[in-house]
Amino acid sequence: MEGLYNVATTVGDRFSTNIQTTFQNMSPEKWIRIVIIAGAYMLLRPYLLKLGGKAQMNSHEEEAARAEAEAQAKISPNQLRGQKVEIPEDTDSEDDGAPGEATGADWGKRARRRQRQMIKKLLEEEERRLIETKEMEEDKDIEEFLIKD
Repeated sequence: MEGLYNVATTVGDRFSTNIQTTFQNMSPEKWIRIVIIAGAYMLLRPYLLKLGGKAQMNSHEEEAARAEAEAQAKISPNQLRGQKVEIPEDTDSEDDGAPGEATGADWGKRARRRQRQMIKKLLEEEERRLIETKEMEEDKDIEEFLIKD
């Protein structure tokens, strides 16, 4: 603890001694130089801040434009609706065993097969729904011309 106290007092003494000698040894040229530097900083600081703000705003605008361009380039899920989706072919053989038997190795194959069948069924239902809505729209268009008010 005493060592820490000695270090703190030494640092304090050196700091105060250095500050005193710095101000005592200042010549008028050095004072003028400090005043010029401080004055130039105070005069130029607002302009430098405005310049930095403009540069930062341009950077943010470019980043936002780039992000918007990337977002527009990607296909959204809504755009994918109604388009044909490829389903991977069933590579697992259906004749691996009786339907009631399931071993540890067969479980993954059967689960993948069930998943593929479910996906096929969902896609067929979606296609059927799209066809029905398309037919309903066509009927509305025809009905529009047939019905006279």
